[in-house]
Amino acid sequence: MTKTTFVNKEQLEEIVKEYPTPFHLYDEKGIRENARRLKEAFSWNKGFKEYFAVKATPTPAILQILKEEGCGADCSSYTELLMSDALGFKEDDIMFSSNVTPKEDFVLARKLNVTINLDDITHIDFLEEAAGIPETISCRYNPGGEFTINNEIMDKPEDAKYGFTRPQMTEGFKILMDKGVKHFGIHSFLASNNVEEEYYPILAKILFQTAVELKEETGAHISFINLSGGIGIPYRPEQKQADIYKIGEGVRKAFEEILVPAGMGDVAIYTELGRFMLGPYGCLVATAIHEKHIYKEYIGLDACAANLMRPTMYGAYHHITVMGKENEPADHKYDITGGLCENNDKFAIDRMLPKIDIGDLVVLHDTGAHGFSMGYNYNGKLRSAEVLLKEDGKTELIRRAETPADYFATFDFTGLFKDIK
Repeated sequence: MTKTTFVNKEQLEEIVKEYPTPFHLYDEKGIRENARRLKEAFSWNKGFKEYFAVKATPTPAILQILKEEGCGADCSSYTELLMSDALGFKEDDIMFSSNVTPKEDFVLARKLNVTINLDDITHIDFLEEAAGIPETISCRYNPGGEFTINNEIMDKPEDAKYGFTRPQMTEGFKILMDKGVKHFGIHSFLASNNVEEEYYPILAKILFQTAVELKEETGAHISFINLSGGIGIPYRPEQKQADIYKIGEGVRKAFEEILVPAGMGDVAIYTELGRFMLGPYGCLVATAIHEKHIYKEYIGLDACAANLMRPTMYGAYHHITVMGKENEPADHKYDITGGLCENNDKFAIDRMLPKIDIGDLVVLHDTGAHGFSMGYNYNGKLRSAEVLLKEDGKTELIRRAETPADYFATFDFTGLFKDIK
């Protein structure tokens, strides 16, 4: 089976004349259309808002597109807060969900008056001492145990480092109310990259029921419930894409069944999607620069794990298209590699593909989220450019490629590297 790209060979050949490979390419049209679908799927909830997970694609031009589509920003660090604020995300437009949080991060979050999502009950006193307690705050809930869908274990929340236990949620709410908190949010994340449409509705039921219980136990006013992320994308061509409208309808039914009868029909629903919002609308464009014939057949690209870490880190699958050879038989078995001095620097192992020739353009699909953002400089490798394919078909360089001067910029060698570019 195959996957189609949002750019064709002729377009790509023109793009690479201006921007040398490797680079990450993003589809503005696809990003905007997807953001509108999500908003429409949850339009039944008057307070709905998507807080895009900045960590997935921390690129100002991409964040600006999402801001224009009505999204907020989900930040988890000092730097992400600074970036989001600089782009015009203000106060309620920013959700700050962090863990093992440094004091200065909380200080900045309070200065910007963003919504803070506490990860641990000990953070209550830590936040109060560092920056004071706001009137609106959220707590992250970890229900523990195993999370299953149709009797299949999707993940084990009890192994995750995040969140309050259920007893701690009640205790934490009471402590926070004593400290002046008037409005609460509840947040939880149970499993990642779920293409099962049942995931969000099941999570919603857990959080909605918890919200009702917490209101009864503490009298707290719960103003929002944040379903966080976890909706996945079909990385493999045989996987189906999750229907966001079915997901939204499933959450609506749970809302009507649990919250409305409890007099909580005014609760706003928030999401913090990253992969779902951006994943399919980005790709890594590379060129085949070497071939090797030993015990296996290898094709070496000018990209490496420094440009896309997921296959190396997780053994993750990313579909590969050899541009211009989409209709040729996939009758060659290759390991597709980068040039790091690490044997696990492989984008694919034993992948059946059309014959690849030196100079062929190769596209790695679904890198729009957790692609560029997970890049690094091991082996002195430099991170690539990011290019936006605009709705009108033109392109824009939205992040230039790093240079050796960038790599050496944090060193002080009294001018030794001053002439490096």
